[in-house]
Amino acid sequence: MYHPNHPDGNYEMANQVLAFEPPRAISWRPGYMSPVTGELEFGGWVWRYDLVPVGPDETRVTLSYDWSAVGPGPRKRIQFPPFAPGHLGNSLGHLAAMATR
Repeated sequence: MYHPNHPDGNYEMANQVLAFEPPRAISWRPGYMSPVTGELEFGGWVWRYDLVPVGPDETRVTLSYDWSAVGPGPRKRIQFPPFAPGHLGNSLGHLAAMATR
């Protein structure tokens, strides 16, 4: 992944799936390998897609994220939330492009 505000710019993520309810919902919490411990750690944020069919070829998708459990460590390095509201629209656009391929 890449984010201009990340200390390294490019970085790797691991995702733990919290909800997987096809075709209605998926949620996950991103994790990373700690440079200190070498163990997988989670930063306290959760992403979620909720999907509702609204027609034979149409689905309403709601993307939400929750940063409420982010601890003081990440908050020292990253301004929260690290994504502007427009990022949600971009993410939904990428999802739509993948779904229609």
